[in-house]
Amino acid sequence: MTQRVITRALMAVAVAGLAFGLAFSMAGNTTFAAKLWTAGTLPVVAALLVSMTRKFLAGHLGVDAVAFVSMSAGLLLGEQLAAVVVAVMYAGGNALEDFAMARAERDLKSLVDRAPRTAHRLASGLIEEISLDCVSIGDAILVRAGEIVPVDGVVFGSKAVLDESALTGEPMPVERGSGEVVRSGTLNAGEAFRLTATATAGESTYAGIVRMVTEAQGAKAPFIRLADRYALLLLPLTLMVAGGAWFFSGDPVRGLAVLVVATPCPLILAAPVAFIAGVSQAARRGILIKGGSPLEALAQTHTVMFDKTGTLTVGGARLVAIETAPGQAAEEVLRLAASLEQASNNVVARAIVDAAVARGLRLEAPSDVRETMGSGLQGRVAGRDVRVGSHQLIYGPRTPQGWARRALRRAAWRSALSVVVAVEGRPIGALLLGDELRRETPRAVQALR
Repeated sequence: MTQRVITRALMAVAVAGLAFGLAFSMAGNTTFAAKLWTAGTLPVVAALLVSMTRKFLAGHLGVDAVAFVSMSAGLLLGEQLAAVVVAVMYAGGNALEDFAMARAERDLKSLVDRAPRTAHRLASGLIEEISLDCVSIGDAILVRAGEIVPVDGVVFGSKAVLDESALTGEPMPVERGSGEVVRSGTLNAGEAFRLTATATAGESTYAGIVRMVTEAQGAKAPFIRLADRYALLLLPLTLMVAGGAWFFSGDPVRGLAVLVVATPCPLILAAPVAFIAGVSQAARRGILIKGGSPLEALAQTHTVMFDKTGTLTVGGARLVAIETAPGQAAEEVLRLAASLEQASNNVVARAIVDAAVARGLRLEAPSDVRETMGSGLQGRVAGRDVRVGSHQLIYGPRTPQGWARRALRRAAWRSALSVVVAVEGRPIGALLLGDELRRETPRAVQALR
């Protein structure tokens, strides 16, 4: 925080010195203008000297050494305006980089804040709340409804219904049976279940994602590393050319001009800002970039392989089709289902209600609603008993036949979720929910060609 305040203060001082100096210069008071420009430059020079000293003691010398020499030479040669312009560019770039870093840190903080801090461990028939760092491999962990899975593990006993969208982007809940692997960072969208931990918190999937984003934000793109690597060559070469310009012209200001022009502002300022802002914007859109190399490699990309969900598709549940039993109206099936689903708040319920509202259907207020987490709802709509949920909830051990069997096949073909609607115990239709292709996808893919 202190470094951030210093960076912004240096930017403010440099800009103020340049602006007020120009005002006094235009008013004819060039002497006071030069003093203001000097005052705007000196703090930046001092801060840069401290930064360079620290880097030098650590065995590094960056390209910002040229900026230091340019500002110092400008002050010594009485060219305060040139010095303060370099100071504004340098301090302004650092302030922009700081702004981008702060935004990236907020995105990272949202990832970290989402991670659970505690877990519920089953020991000797009791449930104890422990710190996530205390979870060991083999521990029996209870994951309650609505909780984030704290560590990687395998389901023990009953099934688990999970929202894995934070990891995979897939919007529909996924059912995991006993013995199947579950990943940390996923949301328990069903009833409470037990898992056996197969990794500690630090070695689990979600912790790895946070580490990956953190490393990407602290990494330098290859072209930035290359510039720093050749800083030892760039500095003496710049001094030689500047010295030659001074020697052959007899005017030291010519040498200063070379120093100012040689100040690598695009590498000092623009490249880090572009990289950090790119990582930040990507993280905000659910794209995790491991380092600077992938960003730079995009310039030479010839083949692109897309992840479908959330990239080529909308990335959320949408009503894609309605299957009905003989003699039933599709709009009535949707209306009854949406009326009941108003009592729930999961992704499937929201998709059904949104579809009904978009079609202008008049919904009823449900009553006596009972929800089976991860399976469906049961309640009364307009005096009738209505159930909406999975085929297992509606049919039990029976195998669906006729139109219901066709609905299941069609759902499998479209990679959709089939939600059955039953009235007074009799199935009347099925709603197929899935992901839709984005409208701009064909145009975007064509543009890449």
